[in-house]
Amino acid sequence: MSNPSNKPLIAVPIGDPAGIGPEIAVKALANAELREAARVVLIGDRSIIQNALNITGTRLSLHIITEPADGDWSGGIINLIAIDNIDMARFEYGVVNGVCGKAAYTYIAKSIELALARKVDAVATTPINKESLKAGGVPFIGHTEIFGKLTGVADPLTMFETRGLRVFFLSRHVSLRKACDMVKKERIIDYVKRSVSMLKKLGVSTGTMAIAGLNPHSGEHGLFGDEELTDVFPAVKELQAEGYAVAGPIGADSVFHLALKGKYNSVLSLYHDQGHIATKTLDFDRTISITGGMPILRTSVDHGTAFDIAGKNIAGEVSMVEAILLAAKYSPAFSGAADSGKV
Repeated sequence: MSNPSNKPLIAVPIGDPAGIGPEIAVKALANAELREAARVVLIGDRSIIQNALNITGTRLSLHIITEPADGDWSGGIINLIAIDNIDMARFEYGVVNGVCGKAAYTYIAKSIELALARKVDAVATTPINKESLKAGGVPFIGHTEIFGKLTGVADPLTMFETRGLRVFFLSRHVSLRKACDMVKKERIIDYVKRSVSMLKKLGVSTGTMAIAGLNPHSGEHGLFGDEELTDVFPAVKELQAEGYAVAGPIGADSVFHLALKGKYNSVLSLYHDQGHIATKTLDFDRTISITGGMPILRTSVDHGTAFDIAGKNIAGEVSMVEAILLAAKYSPAFSGAADSGKV
């Protein structure tokens, strides 16, 4: 086995305690490939993690620490920074609970604190529940917004990666109507430039980024929808004039397939479901979210809390393992603040 001290150190907040996050986290830590690639510190309630160990039958021992540097990497150990904020007498799996939402936020905030202090190399997150966040008085809709606020970044980038397909998102958790209104020339130019910078950090310095069309067949020259004519195509032309390798608009019914085959190094999806459907259909379990444009790296599973199966030892850990492995792979590139550059 390689020297543990040379392995990236990844913080994993356990997510909503009432969801599957704790289960997939402890299952992932039993994975031999993961142990070879990274050191992992969990952040969460010790009773919840002990429950997860009992439910899953995972044969690992808890080691409570206060700092990541205090971890025991000898094997068979879960290193846990314990934030004990769950009353087990009132706890219930699979339900929306403001206490759990607030607890999940606390775990995430601690992981960000550690990453900003360079006490860990990256953060790999587990699922949280938007309704529980709201019930707990947490004023954020999701992980990306929390990371943006706590790292001082107004609009972090989201990129999905699976099987070599990379997809960025022009908008995330907004209505489809609002997402269409956000397809503006200036926003596209800004997102492409920042996405190219992120790709360079990930080691992707050649190739062309494709911009997906918004309307069917990219609007057929304005026959049904003119956003491509008024905003997408002008953004592409301006970016090309500045030296960026970008193409589009490319019909959304083919652009993801073309990128998967290698014609494009990435795709800018113009709204949430456009890119989510493509990546998750390709490989649901191995679609991993990477949040960039921040001074720290965050990867994440891209599935929910699965309240219907929480606490039942049904949830698989493949996505969690992949998220941690990807965090370990890319963490050296995110040792400093985001830079800029052109493909």
